[in-house]
Amino acid sequence: MDNTPVTETDLKFLQQAITVSRRSRANGNHPFGAILVSSTGKVLLEAENTVNTSKDATGHAETNLMRLASQQFPTEILAASTMYSSCEPCVMCAGAMYWTGVGRLVYALSETKLYEMTGANSQNPTMHLDCREVLSRGQRNIQVLGPALEIEASAVHAEFWDSLSQ
Repeated sequence: MDNTPVTETDLKFLQQAITVSRRSRANGNHPFGAILVSSTGKVLLEAENTVNTSKDATGHAETNLMRLASQQFPTEILAASTMYSSCEPCVMCAGAMYWTGVGRLVYALSETKLYEMTGANSQNPTMHLDCREVLSRGQRNIQVLGPALEIEASAVHAEFWDSLSQ
């Protein structure tokens, strides 16, 4: 496990990912957002969840981001970049990150905390598999930091799940 601390810069970009997750919710989707940041601190791309609006179960924010990134940037840029996610990537999204070759991940809300909030809800069929476990099984060395800003990230989810129960 990586004991590298999350930096102030990381927290700033996590806040941006959480903002994207709010926009995703406002656009009629689940509240997940992700951004890709270069090694020089430039935001290269952002993506939100599009599961509902695109009627595509694979339209997770992180997978959408990795699809765009792999089409637009060479492998050396991707390897030196960081994906910031409002929530810990699921198995599918961690796989997308691995295959795209992004070298670093920082996430806000853990999958465990999300499951505690949602329970066995059919709209969030959580797989209990830490993204570190998924990423550690490959041949690439991907740094994973998180969770961080769980309270802020969970607030967006609390609003979303509360709205479904009304």
